Amino acid sequence: MSERVLVVGAGIVGLATAVSLAERGFRPLVLEAERRVAAHQTGHNSGVIHSGLYYRPGSHKARLCTAGREALYRLCEEEGIAHRRCGKVVVAVEEDEVPRLDELERRGRENGLEGLERIDRAALDERFGDRDGGGRGRVAGIDGLWVPQTGIVDYREVAAVLRRRLEAAGGEVVTGAPVTAVRSAAGTVEVTAGGERLAGELLVNCAGLQSDRVARLAGLRPGVRIIPFRGEYRELAGRARNAVTVPIYPVPDPRFPFLGVHLTPQIHGGAEAGPNAVLALHRHGYTRWTMSLRDLGETFRWPGFWKLAGAHWRFGLGEMARSVSERLFVASVRRLMPGLGRGDFRPGGAGVRAQALDRDGNLVDDFRFAEAERQVHVLNAPSPAATAALAIGDEIAERAATHMGG
Repeated sequence: MSERVLVVGAGIVGLATAVSLAERGFRPLVLEAERRVAAHQTGHNSGVIHSGLYYRPGSHKARLCTAGREALYRLCEEEGIAHRRCGKVVVAVEEDEVPRLDELERRGRENGLEGLERIDRAALDERFGDRDGGGRGRVAGIDGLWVPQTGIVDYREVAAVLRRRLEAAGGEVVTGAPVTAVRSAAGTVEVTAGGERLAGELLVNCAGLQSDRVARLAGLRPGVRIIPFRGEYRELAGRARNAVTVPIYPVPDPRFPFLGVHLTPQIHGGAEAGPNAVLALHRHGYTRWTMSLRDLGETFRWPGFWKLAGAHWRFGLGEMARSVSERLFVASVRRLMPGLGRGDFRPGGAGVRAQALDRDGNLVDDFRFAEAERQVHVLNAPSPAATAALAIGDEIAERAATHMGG
C-alpha cells in the first residue's frame, strides 16, 4: 500500500493522523497554512492531559479521550517528553453544584476512571491548605472530586515529536501552504495549496479553525459553522507562582461545552488561570481587537449564531465583562482559591477554540466527522482533542483504509 494521502492541517490532530497513516503504509503529505506546525489551537493549549471525566458515556469524546490519554502518556515516556500525571480536583463551592458533581462522578466511573475520590471540606483544607504562609494555595469548597488520571504536558513538544516520527516514516510536512481549492477527479483528489497543485488518493481535513471552509471547498455542505471563541489567561506571579500544584476546576455548567475558569500548573513551572470564553472577531484573534471582516461576516450570517446569542446572551455578557475587567476575572478565580488577590496575577496568553455551531444554535458537543468519496473531514475537534489526538489519528486512519479498500 503506497497511496498518497493529503492531510490538511499540522496541528496535533493532523500530525497524529499522518503518523497513524504512515504506520499503515500510506504516504502522508501534510499541508499547513502557517509557517510552523502547531501554530493555533495546539500551540495555545493550556497543557492539560484530560481524564475523560466530563463526556457523555459512549460518545466519541469519552471513547477517544480515554484511549488517547493513555497513548499520550506512553508516547511521552517513550520520547522523554516532560509531563506529569498529577491528578486534578473538581470543586463544588455552592450547594446546588453538588448534584452536578455527583453526575460527574457517575460519568467518570462509567467512562472507566478508577481511583475517583470524593473530598469533603475538611479533606480539601488538609490537602490544599495554607502552604505558603499567606493562604494563597488554599482551595475553597464544600465538596470535591479527585481525578488521578489528569496530567500536564507541553503540546508543542508533543507536536514536534509527532512531526519527527512522521518524517522518519517517510511522510512530509509542507508549511506556508494554505489550501485554496479542492477537486475530485478520476480516482484522485487534487488540491491547490500555496499556489501549487497536488494530487493524492485521499483527502483528510484536520484544519481546525478552517475545517468548515476546507469541507466546503471539497464540495460538502457540513451543516455547521466554526465559531471562534477566545479564551484568555492570566499567569500567577510573585509568591503565588507556585501556589497551584494540581489543576483546580469548578463544576462546569452543563449547558455549555466550556469548563469554566480554572487554575493549571505548567509543566515548565508556574501556573495560569483561565480561560474565559468570548466571541473572537477573527479565527486567529488572540487579542481583543484583532478583527477579520470575513470571519465576522461569516459568524453574523450564520443563523445559528443569532439563535445562540438570543438564548444565552447573559452568559455572553458575563464572559465579555470578565474579559475587560481584571477585577471580575480575579473574582471568578477567587471562588476556587480565595487567598489570591489582584496583585498575584499578570497578563498571560490566549487561545482560540474552534467550536462548531449548527443552524439551530446548538454548540456541537461531541467530535464530529464527515465523509465523502475519497475524503474524511474532522468538523469539530475542540478540547479534549489534544489529549485524544493519537486515538483520533487511529480512527481517521481506519476510515482512510476503508475508503482505499484496505
